[in-house]
Order: sequence, then structure tokens, then C-alpha cells
Amino acid sequence: FERKTDARNWITQTESSIREGRYFQKAEAQKHTVSDLVRRYTSDVLPHKPRSAKKYEYHLNWWEMQIGKYLLSDLSPALISEYRDKLLNEVTYRKTKRSGSSVNRFLASLSSACTTALKDWQWLEENPVLKVSKFPETRGRVRFLSDDERERLLVACRDAVNKELYFVTVLALSTGARRMELWSLKWGEVDLVKGFLFFTDTKNGDRRTVPIKGLGLELLKEKARLRRLDTDLLFPSKKNPRKPMDFRTPFECALKASGIQDFCWHDLRHSAASYLVMSGIDMRTVAEILGHKSLQMTQRYSHLSPDHLSNAVEKMNRRIFG
Repeated sequence: FERKTDARNWITQTESSIREGRYFQKAEAQKHTVSDLVRRYTSDVLPHKPRSAKKYEYHLNWWEMQIGKYLLSDLSPALISEYRDKLLNEVTYRKTKRSGSSVNRFLASLSSACTTALKDWQWLEENPVLKVSKFPETRGRVRFLSDDERERLLVACRDAVNKELYFVTVLALSTGARRMELWSLKWGEVDLVKGFLFFTDTKNGDRRTVPIKGLGLELLKEKARLRRLDTDLLFPSKKNPRKPMDFRTPFECALKASGIQDFCWHDLRHSAASYLVMSGIDMRTVAEILGHKSLQMTQRYSHLSPDHLSNAVEKMNRRIFG
């Protein structure tokens, strides 16, 4: 130091950092790069997140490619914000600009890695992503099949080359289950006597029991009589019976054949939820069937069933005015 005062100030600040446990974290942050962070998180943590590993890895690879050479000590909110804006202006493979909600997912993946580096590895003093503003997100869309669309789609699925497509689509509309919950369903998770499906590998990590009735149960019983003996999967892949069948291409062909636009597989789940609400089922029950951890997710369907609001106002008016 050029001045003794500066040296004394440095000593005071350093001793304070050591007492507070921040000094060695800062030293570690100067030893490791963002690339080191991504690679360790990908190899050590992501194997324990099988359902989200691919998306996390995709997001983190982008960050490594852009700022991998930076030391963690230089990973500031300003730097992250700069590349956040670059993400927003990028053109995706669909030839459209990336949405704000999509950018938020990239930030969330980086934040998760930084949190692990902070808490478990002591590579960081703080998580800089938490100081970066997120983009406002629009309310989740609710696209469900009209009665006419549903009939057209089921006819197209029944006539499809893939003979399992009709069955799995009926199950999706009957239960509101997520894509991989159904595609990877096993016979050991089916109760044909009482009519229940047990989803053990869910997005939320919670076991969920969903009743299956009517046409869906009839098709299940019919399939059980002809089930394959070399696999426990309901929908095994033809190439590898230990892996579930991928219905994406057959489903897209069925959509095209039925003339239905702006629709994807996940919208079958929206359709099932919408039908439940329009049938007068209360929100808490719908949330339980769908596996929502909070009613906030289910409330997006509330506008489809205004009857309970009308009944409440009518009851109030009778009490006040007679």
C-alpha cells in the first residue's frame, strides 16, 4: 500500500470479513469461473433432478457459452442483467423472439446453481441472480377442446396408424394427468377393481391417486387382457420395451388430420381441468385431481364456472331483502 492508512483499513475490513465468514468465500470466488460452476452443478447436482435435468443443462450451457470465462467474483447483477437482455432479443429455432417467461427460466437455472455454490460449496458470498429483475409473466393460458374439436380429435386418434394413441388420449382427457405421468404409467400403478391410477413419479414429487371411470376404465380393462408380458409399462416403446412410447409425432398428425390448430399435448390437461370445473366440481377437488400444490394454479379455470358466484350473490340477496 502507498499509505499506512490504506493498509490499516484493509486489515480492518479483512479481519471483519474473516469474523463474519465472508473472507474465504471471496477467495474461493476468485479461484473458480462460471464454467467451473456449471460443470460441477451439471455433474454433481443435476443427476438428482431427473425430471428437470435436460432443461437446466440447456439453460446452464447457454450461460457457460456466454460468460463461462468470468470469475465468480466478477459475476455481478449488472453482468447478468446485460446477458438477460441479450437472451430476450435472441431469435429461437422457431424464428420468434424469446419470451420474458422463458428468460426467467434461464435466470432460475443460473440462480439454482449459484445457491448451491453459496450454501454447499462456499464458492460465493451471495447469489447475484437474486438482485436481477425478472420479466413480468402473463397468466397461464387455458386452451381446451370444444365439444366439436374433441369429437374430431378422438376420431383422428382412433384412425391413426399408432393404435395406442386413441387410448392414451382418452386417459389424458379423463384424468388430466401430465404427459410423462401417463406415458410412463406401469401396470403396478393401476387398480382395475376400484378404478384408480397411482402416479408415483410426478412433477411435484408427490404420490397422487386419480380415479378413472367410464370409457377410460373400459379401455384399461380391455388392454389388460392383451398386455405384454416383457414389460410393466402400459405404453412401451416398440424398439425398447423398457422405455415408454413417444406419442408426440402421432399426436401432431392427429391434430393436423382433425384440423385443430393452436393446440399441444399439455392442453389435454387444460381440457380435462376445464371440463371438471364446468361440471360444477369445486376448485379444491380439481386441484387435488390435477396435483396442484396451491389453489392459485387452479384458479385460472374459475371463470369457466361462474355459477357458484351467482349462487352466493343470490343467497346474500335473499338474506338481506327476503
